Amino acid sequence: MLEIKPYNREFAYAYAARWAFERNPLFYNFTGIGGDCTSFVSQCIYAGCCEMNYDKTNGWYYVDLNDRSPSWSGVSFFYDFMTTNKLNGPFGRETGIEDIEIGDAVQLMNKMERYYHTLIVTGKDRGKILVSAHSDDAFNRRLDSYTFAGARYIHIEGYREYVKDKNICFSNLYEGISLHS
Repeated sequence: MLEIKPYNREFAYAYAARWAFERNPLFYNFTGIGGDCTSFVSQCIYAGCCEMNYDKTNGWYYVDLNDRSPSWSGVSFFYDFMTTNKLNGPFGRETGIEDIEIGDAVQLMNKMERYYHTLIVTGKDRGKILVSAHSDDAFNRRLDSYTFAGARYIHIEGYREYVKDKNICFSNLYEGISLHS
C-alpha cells in the first residue's frame, strides 16, 4: 500500500547548504562529462524524502555510477519522473515561479528550446529566487543572474512510500498464501 508523506524541505535545504561546494563521496561526480547539476538536485530531494523508486524502466534511483536511473542525472528524464510519478518516491507538478518553495527544482532552457540545467531553490530574497547548483557550483545564487531563454518550475508535492498492511501480512501468512503482503 502506498502512503503519501510530506517532503522535508528543511532537509533538502540543509543538504544543499552542506554539499553545494563539495561532492558527497557516496555519489559519482558528473562534472565534466555532462554535468553534475541534476544529480545534485536529486541528492537534495532524496535528502528531503529518503525514498527512491528502483523501477528499472521508469524509476528514480542511484546505487552507483553503473546502477542508476536516467532520471537521477538527466535533465529531461528528471522532469518526466517528477511530474508523472504515481508510484513510490517523490512527485511534483510543473508550476509558475510564484508558487515555488525552498526544495523545489528549476530547469533552465537555452535559445534552442532545450532544457539543459537543473537547480534547487534554496531561498527568496526581496522577491528574487535563490538557487543552488553543481557543475557551476553555487549556493543561494540569484536565479536572475543566470542567462537563459526560459525556465520551468517543478513543485515537489511530497513522496510516496510503501507501507505494509500488517493485517494482510498476517492473513496471508496465517492462511499459508504468501510470505509477502
